[in-house]
Amino acid sequence: MSRDSNTEHMFLTRALEKILADKETKRSHNVQLRKACTTALVDLKSDDRDGAVRSDSGILPHPDMKPYVNADRFFLPFELACHSRQPRLVVTALDCLQKLMAYGHLIGNTPDPTQPSKLIIDRVIDMVCACFTGVQTDDGVQLQIIKGLLTAVTSTVCEVHERTLLQAVRTTYNIYVGSRNLINQTTAKATLTQMLSVIFQRMETQAIVEQQKQQLGTELKSDVERSPSPFTYHMKTATEVLPTVKVTDQSEEESGAVDHKDTSVTSDERLATVANPVSNDDMMRETARWLVEQVLSQSLAQLQAETASEDVETASQLSDGSNLDDLPDTSGSTYQMQGATLTSGGAIKFSHVLQKDAFLVFRSLCKLSMMPVVDSHTDPKSHEVRSKVLSLELLLTILQNAGPVFLTHDMFVCAIKQYLCVALSKNGVSPIPRVFELSLAIFLQLLGSFKVHLKMQIEVFFKEIFLNILDTGSSPQHKWMVLEALSRICADAQCVVDIYLNYDCDLSLANIFERLVNSLSRMSQGSVRHTQHHGESAESPVTEHMMQVKAVECLVSVLKCMVEWSKDIYVNPNTTGMMATTIEGTTQSSQNVAFLRASGTSEAHLAVDEGDSGMGGSGPSTPRTHRRMTSSAGSSSLEDLRESNPLLSAALDAPEEFAERKQRKDIIEQGIALFGKKPKKGVKFLQDKGVLGEDPGDVAKFFHTDSRLDPTQIGEYIGEKEKYCIDVMYAYTDMMDFSGMDFVAALRQFLSGFRLPGEAQKIDRLMEKFAGRYCETNLSTGLFASADTAYVLAYSIIMLTTDLHSVKVKTKMTKEQYIRMNRGINDSKDLPRDYLEKIYDEIAQSELKMKPTAARATAQRTGSMTTGHSEKQRRALYALEMEQMGETVKAMMEDVSRRQTKFTSATHIEHVRPMFSACWTPILASVSVNLKETSDDDLVRLCLDGFRCSIRIACVFGLELERNAFLQSISKFTLLTVSAGITEMKPKNIETIKTLIAIAHTDGNYLQTCWHDVLKVISQLELAQLIGTGMKPQFITGTAGSTAGGVSRSQRTDGEVHRSSSDLKRMAAIQESMGETSSQSVVVAVDRIFNGSVRLDADAIVDFVEWLCVVSVNELSSSQGPRMFSLQKIVEISYYNMPRIRLEWSRIWRVLGDHFNKVGCHANEEVAIFAVDSLRQLSMKFLERGELPNFRFQKDFLRPFEHIMKRNRSPTIRDMVVRCVAQMVHSQAANIKSGWKNIFSVFHLAASDHDEGIVELAFQTTATIFEQYFAATIDSFQDAVKCLSEFACNAAFPDTSMEAIRLIRHCAKHVADAPQMFKDYGAEENVSETDRVWVKGWFPVLFELSCVINRCKLDVRTRGLTVMFEVMKTYGNSFQQHWWRDLFRVVFRIFDNMKLPEQQQEKAEWMTTTCNHALYAIVDVFTQYFDILSPVLLDDMLSQLHWCVQQGICTPGNVVCMLVLYWGMCLV
Repeated sequence: MSRDSNTEHMFLTRALEKILADKETKRSHNVQLRKACTTALVDLKSDDRDGAVRSDSGILPHPDMKPYVNADRFFLPFELACHSRQPRLVVTALDCLQKLMAYGHLIGNTPDPTQPSKLIIDRVIDMVCACFTGVQTDDGVQLQIIKGLLTAVTSTVCEVHERTLLQAVRTTYNIYVGSRNLINQTTAKATLTQMLSVIFQRMETQAIVEQQKQQLGTELKSDVERSPSPFTYHMKTATEVLPTVKVTDQSEEESGAVDHKDTSVTSDERLATVANPVSNDDMMRETARWLVEQVLSQSLAQLQAETASEDVETASQLSDGSNLDDLPDTSGSTYQMQGATLTSGGAIKFSHVLQKDAFLVFRSLCKLSMMPVVDSHTDPKSHEVRSKVLSLELLLTILQNAGPVFLTHDMFVCAIKQYLCVALSKNGVSPIPRVFELSLAIFLQLLGSFKVHLKMQIEVFFKEIFLNILDTGSSPQHKWMVLEALSRICADAQCVVDIYLNYDCDLSLANIFERLVNSLSRMSQGSVRHTQHHGESAESPVTEHMMQVKAVECLVSVLKCMVEWSKDIYVNPNTTGMMATTIEGTTQSSQNVAFLRASGTSEAHLAVDEGDSGMGGSGPSTPRTHRRMTSSAGSSSLEDLRESNPLLSAALDAPEEFAERKQRKDIIEQGIALFGKKPKKGVKFLQDKGVLGEDPGDVAKFFHTDSRLDPTQIGEYIGEKEKYCIDVMYAYTDMMDFSGMDFVAALRQFLSGFRLPGEAQKIDRLMEKFAGRYCETNLSTGLFASADTAYVLAYSIIMLTTDLHSVKVKTKMTKEQYIRMNRGINDSKDLPRDYLEKIYDEIAQSELKMKPTAARATAQRTGSMTTGHSEKQRRALYALEMEQMGETVKAMMEDVSRRQTKFTSATHIEHVRPMFSACWTPILASVSVNLKETSDDDLVRLCLDGFRCSIRIACVFGLELERNAFLQSISKFTLLTVSAGITEMKPKNIETIKTLIAIAHTDGNYLQTCWHDVLKVISQLELAQLIGTGMKPQFITGTAGSTAGGVSRSQRTDGEVHRSSSDLKRMAAIQESMGETSSQSVVVAVDRIFNGSVRLDADAIVDFVEWLCVVSVNELSSSQGPRMFSLQKIVEISYYNMPRIRLEWSRIWRVLGDHFNKVGCHANEEVAIFAVDSLRQLSMKFLERGELPNFRFQKDFLRPFEHIMKRNRSPTIRDMVVRCVAQMVHSQAANIKSGWKNIFSVFHLAASDHDEGIVELAFQTTATIFEQYFAATIDSFQDAVKCLSEFACNAAFPDTSMEAIRLIRHCAKHVADAPQMFKDYGAEENVSETDRVWVKGWFPVLFELSCVINRCKLDVRTRGLTVMFEVMKTYGNSFQQHWWRDLFRVVFRIFDNMKLPEQQQEKAEWMTTTCNHALYAIVDVFTQYFDILSPVLLDDMLSQLHWCVQQGICTPGNVVCMLVLYWGMCLV
């Protein structure tokens, strides 16, 4: 006999002998038990003698084909033992059965002889379950029942399905609920968890194996068709048969429920065998193996077909019992779900019995969770509560471990809609904390895995449960749990953006995202803290504070989600190779990646990669734009996903389309709000905006369909006497169908959508139209003679309702009075008495009222919260209100369970822009109020994180208003920009300063005008640091450091001295608090701002520099004395940014140069000296870079020196400017190009100075330039000569003037010696190459000499005149003819002084000296170059001589001599 048979023999023999030996068995009423045990033992001994005999039972054969023992035929003794109700006998029997099932000896797959429609295993489970008779069942028996059922359900050989499976789960469930033994309770709960895990895992595994088999079968079939062989027929047959083989054993064995070794050939092994190529030598062996496999496969397939034949009826025949005791019928595996739209009206079939098992268990647990709990049984230890909690826990476990089949199969999706969501609608308002907590956890799982399918249900949960609990006086515990759930939801970026996209941008749904943010903002500010709670006493301050912190945490999580969503378009100037940066205190999104995705199937395609860690990520991440909009692979994946999931939107989530929807929705809501105040204006507004048609039917349809409209205002509008309002009322009524309805029911339906107006004429018009419509749709009733009868009856019902249900009416109308009131209304006849009595009774029982909506129910609940009640009354009211809320939500959930809506999974970054625009105001209020009022470190950190994230979002999307609001707000909280605020500095303000500096460091590229606020804070921070070190106490207002009114210390009274001592103490305290601003971290952070300016982009650095200059001006103009902190930083950033490209640097210097112009002319010489010295250092560094020809960067850079020299009259500053320029010339002359122009301009200004040192240094430097660097100054030759001319004209220093004229003469020599330099210069100008020498070289020299002649005193102008004509005579042979014309125009200007007003003395001196000298020199030059000059200048020369004679400059004798000389030369 085999080892397995010996094991079985041992179990059976010991158990039977133990039962026989028990004293209870020997009692007379257990005769059948004794007989059965004896017979079984005899059979076992016979088996031992004869060997193992093969029977026709359902046990699987051992692979080695050795004899075995069938345990099924020994079941009767154990069944009788269990029926004995004796604990010892029951325990023994159950223990043996459990071991037989565990070791595979009890299979039970043969029909039960007593009930052929059932199997032996069904009888076994029934017997085991029957052993539990309630709470009085022995603890040992309970434990054995649990073990046996667990073994049966998880066994790899015992197949327990459908009704039997549910019975096993039910019994284990009841043991947990009913047992008083804690060990048994724990064991039962763990057993249930394991059972469910096995049930659903088998379903998932079976689906995977089936899919693999189908794929393999397809491959085999294609291989066979391509290469036919003698085995083609056999391989095809095997391929056709094997997919029908049940693989439950293998899949279940893989689940590891129990250890059971089975060496039989598995289906996969058989498939592999068939798939392998077979050689001709092994043909017979393979054929024989195939025949064996075929026989086995056919038998197993027949068994499966028998099982499947039972699965024919629809699941609508399944029982809808509310607990596991009402087991469903197991005859059907097809279930017709309500609202299922997979096929139009078709049934959805289960693909396998394992799937049906999972569905039945899931549905039963959902119905168990809906079992009501009586108010008297709300104790957590009561059976009702424990049952509900256990069912919810098991449901949560199923959802947490759900596989692909559960997540995607339409049957389970419909089950979730119709059962689980409805159950949650009841439990989601439960006053029992544990039930409510589990409901929230289940909802989170649904939101994470099924939100694509549950769009409408999610709206109901948020709008009617979550937000109501937050906004009303619910218990603090419930609020806290809701906040905990929201914190998880708000931590997932995909979920947050999806909520906005699918609800706030949907015209027919509520603004979930906006309402959620508003509710969290109110809670974070303590706006609901005064609400009286019904269920519990008001929150303690600690609880309230915790809720505020949690609410702020949720808001910050929302902001971080938006930052995470838009990180791919954010550019951090301080990182390279990454598009995202790190922000301290961010969410650890890596913990939430697996939580809440677009759907169970969309995670891989639409969700953020798990490698992304949000704002706290530390590794490079794939840009979101590639994952969303730009990647073709991503697009194809998205299309594949939408093909597999029809509920996903067929089009991409175009931001423009959703923005348009949101805008339209905002207009509608604005119109609805206006309608609530002025109905006509509201309708007109909507029509003007184009969202509501002009036709009365459009308005009527709008009244019918939009539940947000105020019903009171609808009644007022349709009751108006204006023709358009009447037309709307007619259309509104005609849209209702009262066919076949009772008159009162029709009236109820008519009045359900609006509230009757109070004016009688309006009611009259409404009732008249209603009566006409009712008679029109009920012509066949024949009850009313005309519409007049219906009209009068309707009016009388309105009056009856008011009379019976109004508290103001003391004497109620009786039935007889009502009948008498309606006499003769039916065309002078009476309506039937019983008909009127029925109407009276119905109205008395239920008044006519509007259809209840969640909004009105919420308002009623909120209103009742404000009334004062005792504690007992509050509890009763709280329970009643929660029950009403539950009923309302349940009705809404059942309604939406039949509706299908498209769900759009967000992918585009641009959605964040409208999201933030919709929520920034409440978020700003929340973080601002909390940061102002709190001192809690955690809350301060959260608020600052909120500021950082908000500013990041506003910056990235260019939302200027939002960015400015947040930055200005946070800058105020630093207390550095508030008057007298610096004296109230606290640790939270220090943290705020650090945060603002961090924002500037990471978001500097986007701050633009907000740099002003940041830099102003940094400026004041430096002042605070000075105060902390005691260096600038005078900046503390009101302290001893200030001398108000100029009163000296010696003039103070004794009282003032006493106050001064107290001020000293106060100042010491302030200095101590200010000392924290000098911490190393703060100093390093500030330095990082300026050091990091080199990484700002081209526009940002200009904004940064511009506002730094503004702050510097404010510092320098301070009434308490100028400060140069920002000026120093300007110098620093100039050094840092000088290596930028020329285009960027020129934009920067355009701002900095203007600032240095102002600062260099500051009234305070220390400031001006610092500015000039800084300019010198910067210029030296800038000139080191050199400059290419034809560029003008140096010219722009050095212009401030020229401006300061021109505007600042301080000798010290002017001398410093000259010295700085001289130093640049001596050290960087080789690199100076276009900068020579500025240098000569500075020296030109210095040349007219009266300070000898300034003039001397400037002239010496100029002389050095001409002597050593003349060739480099060609670009600025005109300015150079002009500078020398200015030196020559300074009458205070004649020696310098003479030397300057010498240098001008030297310049003429340079022009003559190197004319090619001037020809090459200025090629871009519109001047010929020949004329360039004249325009750029000769003309400036001669013109400036003429200026010297006209401006200087006699000795200097005489020297200038001599040099001028000397140059003309010496180098005139190289002059062109037209050059001479220009030159003589300049020469003739020498005589212009004689044309000035009469100044006899000067005129006489000028006439006798300069004019005579000039006249002779002119004649001399004219004579020398007569041939060249006479054709062009002869007439001009004669005219000039004639004028000179007239003026008396020349005597007649001189004139005659000149003419003789002139004509003589002409003759020659």
